[in-house]
Amino acid sequence: MAIKVIVTNRKAYHNYVIQDSLEVGIALTGTEIKSIRAGRVSLGDAYVRPEGGELWLLNAHIARYEAGSYMSHEPTRPRKLLLHRKEINSLTARLQERGLTLVPLKLYLKGGVAKLQIALAKGKKLYDKRAVISRRDAEREMGRAIKQRR
Repeated sequence: MAIKVIVTNRKAYHNYVIQDSLEVGIALTGTEIKSIRAGRVSLGDAYVRPEGGELWLLNAHIARYEAGSYMSHEPTRPRKLLLHRKEINSLTARLQERGLTLVPLKLYLKGGVAKLQIALAKGKKLYDKRAVISRRDAEREMGRAIKQRR
C-alpha cells in the first residue's frame, strides 16, 4: 500500500515529547477528502479530546473544496476519530492518570483512505526547547566545519 503524507504537524514535535503513537481513521465528508487530496490541510492548532466515549479531532483546518457547492463543509468542524473501543478506553485512562495529551502528528493517505497518526505526548518546558535548539545549531555548525575542511 502506498502512503502519501499530506501534512505533518511540526509544531507538535517542537512543543511536546512524543511517547506512543497510533494510526486512526477519520470520519470525513466528500468535500473534505477532496480538499485533503489537494493538500489544503493544517494541523498546527489541532488537538484530540475524548468526549462521550469517543475521540474527536478539534481545530484541524481542512479548507473548503473550491469546486464544491454551497453545501460544503465547515473548515474547523469537530471530526470523529475511528478506533476500537479497547484503544479508546486505554488512551482515555492514560490521559487521566499522567497529565498527558493527545496530539495529531501526521495526516496521510494510505491506499486511498485518509489516516491520522496521533500520539500521547507530554509538554516540553522552555529550557527543554532551548536545549534542543542549541543542540541542533551545534550539529549544523559541526557539519559546516567538516564540509569546509574537505
